Order: sequence, then structure tokens, then C-alpha cells
Amino acid sequence: MKCDIAIVGGGLAGASLAVALAPLGYDIKVIEAVANKATEQPSYDDRTLALSHSSCRILSGIGLWEMLEADATAIRKIFITELHRPGRVVLDPAEMGLTAFGHVVEARRFGVAVTRLLEQISNIDVISPASVRDIEIGGPLTKLQIDTGQGAEELEARLVVAADGAGSFIRNQLQIPTQNRDYGQTAVICNITPEISHDGRAFECLTGTGPFAVLPHTGKRCGLVWSVATEAATEILNLDDETFLARAQMRFGMQLGTLQQVGKRTAYPLKLVRANEDVRERLVILGNAAHAIHPIGAQGFNLALRDAAVLAEILADDDLGDPGETGLLHTYSAWRRQDQRGTIATSDGMTRLFSHPSPIAAGLRTTGLIAHAILPSLRRYSAIKAMGYRGRVPRLALGEPLRPV
Repeated sequence: MKCDIAIVGGGLAGASLAVALAPLGYDIKVIEAVANKATEQPSYDDRTLALSHSSCRILSGIGLWEMLEADATAIRKIFITELHRPGRVVLDPAEMGLTAFGHVVEARRFGVAVTRLLEQISNIDVISPASVRDIEIGGPLTKLQIDTGQGAEELEARLVVAADGAGSFIRNQLQIPTQNRDYGQTAVICNITPEISHDGRAFECLTGTGPFAVLPHTGKRCGLVWSVATEAATEILNLDDETFLARAQMRFGMQLGTLQQVGKRTAYPLKLVRANEDVRERLVILGNAAHAIHPIGAQGFNLALRDAAVLAEILADDDLGDPGETGLLHTYSAWRRQDQRGTIATSDGMTRLFSHPSPIAAGLRTTGLIAHAILPSLRRYSAIKAMGYRGRVPRLALGEPLRPV
């Protein structure tokens, strides 16, 4: 088999990239280990995705947003506090002339939409279930050995994109070194239904074991992300519903009244995994394979979408028609460096600052929250960065077409 672009990984990042690249006319193959529509596809579970303002624009530009908008919930205000400490920040999009910071979409709903779109696009071929067993780079084509369960096949591509998650087989096979940090935290994720309507309000309480975040969802439902010490995660998962809701109520308070119902709970260990290289010859490493980060501030998938938007723009502006050309890939890497470094530094820095037990760290945290509470310019600066407008912004994130008119 041969193709122009092979995307290894058909989860959130890989599938979005395939849709973004499709209008450029390349022959694209997506290699996904989990069978299409399989319930165990880890990217398309019951998590809530907090999509930033720029991410919603990107999804609109590639034709996905119109399939998601009806089930999306606008984030109209964000309340940030620290557990048992003074200071509260209220972020209001009206300070920037906006009606929402972004929207919340269920990951499973996103999966249904992007899978449907992939099936409709003629120049995208999804090979699933299939897994990559080997990769050989060098020369005009990169070779992949693929196991489809019915024997081995070889696929040759002018560009391979590794979007195969934090444990990336491609990255490990090529022995690309990574920076790793285990935060000793695990995110317990579920849906809850409170007594009082959320009205588009999101809440993030920062604690020593990570954020306790409540995100607005469809109807009265909310998405809960409860970060706990890893050694306590099993206990939290195994609590009966009544006890779980009571413990969550103690942590959250009565901001939305009584927490009345809870859905299925899942857990995700929280680690930083960052590749030291994001491009090699005819290879791009993208999304969690390049940078899996802590969910504080909900930046992970948003960062991956900006990766996809930049790569698509660079290929759209290229006149030579070779998606794996070395100069293009180095342009991509240089462009993404500032946004990736800034976003990762913010996520990692906040996580470590809020987990540090020293009085000095506590004082810095309180000072930071109070400064944001009383200084509108500081709130706007932080909100603009969180919405994905950091460094050079791709056209899709500005609401402009992929190809210049």
C-alpha cells in the first residue's frame, strides 16, 4: 500500500488532523488499533472536552463544529478558587467582548461526529483495527509494517504523523527521548447532576492533589474532574454513589445546590510526557504523543488541535506538493515551539505550585489569585492565552479559511 500521508492513531488528535488535511487533496490513511465504533476506544469515552474559543473556530473551519454545536454547552463564566485559601477569580468573557470562552462537548459525542465525517470523505481511508509493528525512516518514503489481524502488510507514505498517544509506539520505536514527570495524581472523571442549573458556569478549585473541576454540560448535567492522590484513586472509584456524592459535595460546597446523581466513574493517571523532538525525516509527532500534559486549565486537546491547524496550514501553503519535505516539517516545529513551551510551562508550573506544601508557595498562590481578581488586564491576559491565542496563531483559529483567498 502507498499513500501521501499516514496518520498513526485515530483518536481525538489523529482524526481531527485527517479531517483538516482532507481538503488539500492528499491520499490519507488513518491507522487505528481499536475497531471502528468499538466501545472501548479510549479517546471517545464519557469525558467532557473543554474546547477553547480558538478550538471551536478550528473545528468550524474543518467542518466538524456544525456536527457538534447542537450538543455543545457554552462556558459563560469561570470561577477559580484554592481549597481552604482566600481569593477567588471570576473570568467573564464579556471583558473581551465575547459571549463564551469556549464550549464543553462529550468526548463520545465528538467521536461519533468525527467518525461519521471520516466515513464520508473519499480521500481518507481508515484502516482499523490495525497496529503498527515497525517503522523505517529514510529516503523519499517512510515504511510502516502493519498488523491488521489477517497478516502483515507494508504501507509506504511520504509523511507519517504519529498521533498514537502518550505511550506512542512510533516515538518509542525510533528511540526519541522524552521528558517525564509523574505528578502522583489521578483524575477521577464522571458526570454529575446538581440541584441548581449551571447556567454555563465552570468551577475550578485548585488543591494540593490537582484541580477539582465542574464543567457545564447538556441540560443540568456537569462534567466532574476530581484529581486525587494516586494512592487514593481506587478508594474513590469504589465508593457507592451516595458516599461519592457526599465526598464531592464536601469538596465543592453548595455552589450548585445538592449534587443529586453521578454517572460512571473512570480514572486517568496524570503525568507529563514531552518528546524532545517533534519532527524527523518525513515524520511529525503530534498531540499527546508529543506532549501529554496535566489537565489543569484543560489545555491538552486544545493544544493538539492547534498542532493540527498549523500543520494543515503549512501544507496548504506549500506549492511543491510533497507533505514530508524536510523544510516544511522544520517550519512546523519552529512555529509550534512557543505555544507548546508556554502551554506546558503554565500547566506544569501551576500543578507543582499548587501541590507544594511550603508557606511561601501558599503565599504566592494567594497573591496570584488576588491579583487576578482585582486586575482586569491580568485576567484578560490569562484568558486570552487559555483560549489558545498564544504566539503566532493559525488561520483556522482566527476564523479564516485554510487556504488564503
